[in-house]
Amino acid sequence: MSSQTATPPPADALHDGAASGSASARPPRAAASSSRRPRAGRVVLYTALSAGALFMILPFVWMVLTSLKTPQEIASFPPTWIPREWRFENYLEALRAAPFGYYFRNSLFISIGQTTGTVVFGAMTGYALARMRFRGREVVFLLFISMMMVPTYVKVLPQFLMMKMMPFFGGNDWLGQGGTGWLDSWWALIVPGAISPFAIFLFRQFYLTLPRDLEEAARIDGMSEFGIFARIMTPLIKPAIATVALLQFQNSWNNFLWPLLVTTRQELRVIQLGLAVFQQSETTAWAYLMAGTTLATIPMVLLFLVAQRYFVQGLSGVAVKG
Repeated sequence: MSSQTATPPPADALHDGAASGSASARPPRAAASSSRRPRAGRVVLYTALSAGALFMILPFVWMVLTSLKTPQEIASFPPTWIPREWRFENYLEALRAAPFGYYFRNSLFISIGQTTGTVVFGAMTGYALARMRFRGREVVFLLFISMMMVPTYVKVLPQFLMMKMMPFFGGNDWLGQGGTGWLDSWWALIVPGAISPFAIFLFRQFYLTLPRDLEEAARIDGMSEFGIFARIMTPLIKPAIATVALLQFQNSWNNFLWPLLVTTRQELRVIQLGLAVFQQSETTAWAYLMAGTTLATIPMVLLFLVAQRYFVQGLSGVAVKG
């Protein structure tokens, strides 16, 4: 019989075995504590987000509930959240108090016109700045970026003078003198808001991310530059289009100052100006004002719910790509 001599394992193997044995025998406290940290972080995050959402939605809840109260209950103190008497007829009476049909029509027409212009011209300009090479392209882009830093109220007076001195309109001569220009017209309500520097910036950032092989293949096939823009590149940036459209529609729908400055005719008034009929110098019909404001808010809420997915993609995309 041949006897086999057992060879002792090396010291490194013994050390590794001991280490693995101690690791396997160690209680899973470290793993449990590490798993608790992400859960605790998520709880804190969700709690903070829920508190912020509740804080933001409370004014809207108060608006809707106030629109269903009686004038006596609104004037009572302390104020109550839940109406004692639900007056849904406040909405019908608010609609009869002013021609809100005209106001809604005007706001919708202006918002659609400005949104269409912003999307079309913004996409064209953003594509030119992103995909076409010409001298001074970066300078032009920096000028658009600088326009984003100019406050809106600084531009109000120059824009008003431009509308008033528009040549050959409203009785003006070729120097823009003698008449009212574009004041009290649809031109003044739509044209100044039909382009946005932010829209140009966002479209440019999205066009820069598209692969250049697409346009090169289209050029080889004989497609024109406008065809590449309209049929190849633009359908790939739907989140940007939805984001720009939603933001511009919201700005146009909620605009109060500019329609107030450039219009005096009742048939050109918008919904935000129409709500002012409930707010007089002496008394304010709070129930009717809140009912009208609720009706004016509904289109924006519905539009955001429809375009929410693309809107979030567009904002997150420009944040990452920027």
